[in-house]
Amino acid sequence: MADTRRRVKLYVLNDERQWDDRGTGHVSSCYVERLSGMSLLVRSETDGSVLLESKIQQDTAYQKQQETLIVWSENDNYDLALSFQEKGGCDEIWEIICQVQGKDPSVDITQDIMEESEEERLDEMPDAASPIELPPCELSKLDEISELFCNVLPSPIRREKLAIAIENESYIRKLAELFRMCEDLENMDGLHHLYEIIKSTILLNKNSLLEIMFSDDLIYDVVGCLEYDPTVPSAHRHREYLNSKANFREVIPIQNHELLNKIHQTYRVQYIQDVILPTPSLFEENMLSTLSSFIFFNKLEIVNMIQEDDRFLPELFAQLTDENTEDGKRRDLVLFLKEFCNFAQTQQNRDGFFKTLSNLGILPALEVILSMDDTDVRQAAIDIFAYIVEFNPSMVREFIMQEVNTQDDDVLLINVLIEQMICDTDPDLGVAMQLMNILRILMDPENMMATVAVGNIPKTEKTEFLSFFYRHCMHVLTAPLLANTSDDKPSKDDFQTSQLLSLILELLTFTVEHHTYHIKNYIINKDLLRRVLILLKSRHQFLVLCAVRFFRRIIAMKDDFYNRYIIRGNLVEPVIRTFKNNGNKYNLLNSALIELFEFIHSEEIRSLIVHIAETHSQFLDGVDYVSTFKGIKLKYDQIMDRLNSKPAVDSLRQTTILQNSRFRRDARTLDEEEELWFEQEDENEDGEALVSMSDTAFHTAKVDTELDSIGRFIDNKKVADSPSSLFNKDVTTSTTTSIMFSTTTAATTTATLPSSTTSTSPSRNGRPGSPLQQQVTKTSPVRTSSPVRPSSPPVGGPSLLGKKAAVVVVTEVESTNTKAASPTSASEIKANSVVAKGGIVGLVDYDEDSDDDDDDDDELPPTKRPRLTS
Repeated sequence: MADTRRRVKLYVLNDERQWDDRGTGHVSSCYVERLSGMSLLVRSETDGSVLLESKIQQDTAYQKQQETLIVWSENDNYDLALSFQEKGGCDEIWEIICQVQGKDPSVDITQDIMEESEEERLDEMPDAASPIELPPCELSKLDEISELFCNVLPSPIRREKLAIAIENESYIRKLAELFRMCEDLENMDGLHHLYEIIKSTILLNKNSLLEIMFSDDLIYDVVGCLEYDPTVPSAHRHREYLNSKANFREVIPIQNHELLNKIHQTYRVQYIQDVILPTPSLFEENMLSTLSSFIFFNKLEIVNMIQEDDRFLPELFAQLTDENTEDGKRRDLVLFLKEFCNFAQTQQNRDGFFKTLSNLGILPALEVILSMDDTDVRQAAIDIFAYIVEFNPSMVREFIMQEVNTQDDDVLLINVLIEQMICDTDPDLGVAMQLMNILRILMDPENMMATVAVGNIPKTEKTEFLSFFYRHCMHVLTAPLLANTSDDKPSKDDFQTSQLLSLILELLTFTVEHHTYHIKNYIINKDLLRRVLILLKSRHQFLVLCAVRFFRRIIAMKDDFYNRYIIRGNLVEPVIRTFKNNGNKYNLLNSALIELFEFIHSEEIRSLIVHIAETHSQFLDGVDYVSTFKGIKLKYDQIMDRLNSKPAVDSLRQTTILQNSRFRRDARTLDEEEELWFEQEDENEDGEALVSMSDTAFHTAKVDTELDSIGRFIDNKKVADSPSSLFNKDVTTSTTTSIMFSTTTAATTTATLPSSTTSTSPSRNGRPGSPLQQQVTKTSPVRTSSPVRPSSPPVGGPSLLGKKAAVVVVTEVESTNTKAASPTSASEIKANSVVAKGGIVGLVDYDEDSDDDDDDDDELPPTKRPRLTS
């Protein structure tokens, strides 16, 4: 059963001043997003439809009557009433209304809008429905006229009646004649009354009256009346300003007189709204909506008339791009174009508007304007460019990419914008900040089209533009950063340079998140992160925080290439040094750095955890006021324990993976000769295993053929998948196979690692080291190793594999006490890559299912197990 406390009847006062029943429902109060405020909501008890949705306005007078009735007036010319079934429900809603308006719930009315009683108000209601009779328009009646106009404003119905009477009797023209008479007689009382009358006429919010008042023959009289504000001691001189000081200049002669008059009218009405009329109160603000609409539609008409003129805009752009045009003339043309674009922002068909400007050559014209020395002209050009980019960035990107075929890099439009940002002389870098936002819109993949035609070939706009940008523009953007970080500390650390670098870092941080592939190659090849971390030594903390934010964004990508790059370059060390230098200061930098390490810990980025724990263990022990660093050390211990607890056979196989011997033949594809070999092994299990020369030759020939096929597949796969900037060397695979058999049942198998990954030194931190390099014992016969898959070749510097791929040579020896290879720390295994001359070589990420196949192999009997590699 529904709650009867909130059960109400909704009543609306009709034109005959009778209350109409609009239905019964339940009332509630809630925040309505569409109305941007707390509202009263009444839903029908029959079908649940919304009967009322009324925002609780601050200036609306709500009245509580007879303990169960709430009455108020809306601005839409009708009164409303809620009749509650129970007093408790009425009290609850009344308290909510008073709370929103900041009133005491003990009052019965929230606003004091009238002094007369309700009975007197009801007595006057029949008069409101009748037409209003205006007093004679005479000097002696000005006080009466002023009082009438001011008194009708609170009532929407009476405002409507008064507007009809003024229009029918041509009252505004009569008032204009009285104004001229009062001004000639210097009748200040009459002029003060006329000010109130004209102001009240504007507040009637009637478009037909505004059309009359702002006509060419009356607008100056209206402005004259508004000069005599009774609240100021002396009259303003608005007419003098409009006639003499506000000069209208035609940059291109306008032949359309209607367009010319509309421009003049719009300017004057805008002046009345912005300058002459006092700041409207909350009550008056709603009554000026028609004035704002009047200006809005005037601007739309001006834009449409100019677009329809076949000669105006072509002539404007011709003069704008003409080299012989004087700078003063070009300045006026640019300012006019800026105002024209500003008017068009309110137009619904902006697509057609900007398409017209594009066809006329707006973007080439802006290139010319941006090279001018006049600061105001350049600022106007940037504003125009911002209008275009915000509405249609794809059009701008298309133009920029077409420029590269005919222009040098330094004169490309986008590079001109970057240079303007870098060379901004404003101490606050206001222009640079505006240009940075424009560049971010252009580089944002979210507003790029799915496909774009390039030479009749459909391609993605993201791929085409980002490839263009990183090839032709990125070096211009990062030039100030690279120039300022050539040493181990910033070469210039003044405020303006630091602010510029912070804007560049903000753009680079944006690209790390949105341009994953292109920016990753650029950062690694240019060693950009190391340069950015030099800025941690700046004395401006906002720049230090920008550098930390950039590093944090790279960590957040959780990319193995980034992590290897950070580990091999020891790029965590500058961050930790900054943390130490900050000391025990409880500031934003401290919190940002702790959050960075907390992210590494919570996301379990293992390579970085191992690197930090092994290279900065003393630092971890010294910070105890947060649990983040203890958690990193604990996570490191867990990682090492898992590595050390793996079975010996897993250790051998992971070592084989590290030697890039990934490709193996499936055990299910054993040929007849291999089956025969296993049968012979069973028969001779207690004796010597014998293999004839013919069988050996046949088997070797077959393996060589398969290895050649796999080698060709690897070469093709490498060329197709590897980025040329990182992996640009060929790797030649050479396989050496050694098979030895013995009669002993229990044998020891030792995996011999290349010298680059094997060390005889004691393990780090006293740990036994990773089991990936320890000795493994097996009872099964030993087979040949699989063909080696080459890892990523290096870009300069020594290779992990050399010119020939490493091969795991598996031998069987009779002694079971063979000494294991010396362990290597986990960080050296995880960061097995080389960074040299702007390149990086890392381990290949292998499929996880390969280990599952190995586990299945272990379930076979010792004498029937397939070979570990083939």
